[in-house]
Amino acid sequence: MYTCGICKVHACRTGDREKMPKNCPCLEKDQDVIDKSKELYKNEENAKIAYQSALIESWGYCQKTRIEETMEFAKRCGYKSIGVAFCVGLHREMRLLHNILTANGFDVNSVVCKSGSIPKEELTIKEDQKVRPCTYEPMCNPIGQALYLNKAKTDFNILLGLCVGHDSLVIKHLDAPVTVLAAKDRVLGHNPLAAIYLSEGYYGKKLYPEK
Repeated sequence: MYTCGICKVHACRTGDREKMPKNCPCLEKDQDVIDKSKELYKNEENAKIAYQSALIESWGYCQKTRIEETMEFAKRCGYKSIGVAFCVGLHREMRLLHNILTANGFDVNSVVCKSGSIPKEELTIKEDQKVRPCTYEPMCNPIGQALYLNKAKTDFNILLGLCVGHDSLVIKHLDAPVTVLAAKDRVLGHNPLAAIYLSEGYYGKKLYPEK
């Protein structure tokens, strides 16, 4: 079991092996994983993405916003055609993103979550399981979003506000590399980390089961 998330040392940042816990993935017992990852970085595309990501980190560290870093990363990687899979609930944000990307020289293909207008009945969803029962509700079509963007032969893709699970399916089926600009959280204004920040306070009652 790996428990980096609750490690109090993170000696991986300093390379001090004597301070690494017994289950640290930096130790010899996991050398096969380390060797395999190093080998995969020799792949041309992997090498380019990893190299440019490291440069972007130092270039924009605590100075550039996520969207600025995303555009700079795309430019350095030579990505011209940008695909965006977005939620219909963020259509305004999508329009603004489209304007920003095109103003910076990118070609933009954007596909909304309801693309294809496939009724939820295709998923065997019943009327009482709909958000608005007794109305026509098209299902979110994340696989379709990915296939449309693949058909457009995008170089790089951005996810904007997709629901949990839908984002998983888009990522699974996209051909080109993908990044997330925003994650869906209707309650917290699409800022999911706010719940984490409040988890040790009054919001903790909603996140931890009662004993």
